[in-house]
Amino acid sequence: MKQAFTMIEIIFVIVILGILAVVAVPRFAATRQDAKVSLIAQNVTIAASEIASYAATKGDTEKDFLLMSNAIKKLKNADEARLEDNKATVIVDGGDCLEIKVDRTSTNNDLIVSFLQSSSDMCTRVQSLIDATKYPMHLRGGTVVY
Repeated sequence: MKQAFTMIEIIFVIVILGILAVVAVPRFAATRQDAKVSLIAQNVTIAASEIASYAATKGDTEKDFLLMSNAIKKLKNADEARLEDNKATVIVDGGDCLEIKVDRTSTNNDLIVSFLQSSSDMCTRVQSLIDATKYPMHLRGGTVVY
């Protein structure tokens, strides 16, 4: 006697798999968005640290952020940042989300991270992961002699 699944059993299995897929796919998409938000926030924080370290080591900053920060370079290469002299605008979800600037008009160069108005939920989540109380940060330092 041959044993096999009946057509009803196969249909039930397909229906159950379909229900699981409908529930699981949005959760995977949300997890992917969470990872992207965390990566952008991490790159912004690392960029600020790299710029501060550069200023402490060299005694000054550059107009070109790519010379001071690999994290800015990563954001730029991923089309998540637009660069100008002394400023990088971080783009999240297709819109401007925040700016990283070096204010060279003060006695000390100041590193400023300012949040821009955005209706994007992803941008709001990126902004919430960055500690705004650290900015403006005075960039001081002298040339380190080895």
